[in-house]
Amino acid sequence: MKQVDDILIRFGQRIRELRKKRGFSQEAFAAACGMDRTYMGGIERGERNVALRNIERIAETLELTVAQLMKGV
Repeated sequence: MKQVDDILIRFGQRIRELRKKRGFSQEAFAAACGMDRTYMGGIERGERNVALRNIERIAETLELTVAQLMKGV
């Protein structure tokens, strides 16, 4: 189970890094993705196992492909 937890944390850190680089607050980013801020917070903290559809929405909001979003995760 530790391996799964690690990827969730790495994914969350990647989202937070990219969101901040683009100047989004967590609340504004969540709204742009069509998600709740508390859900986005859970993603960034590595507490959520994100569905593929939501990963795609996050990537689109960041103007990235899913592959680009996952780079380094």
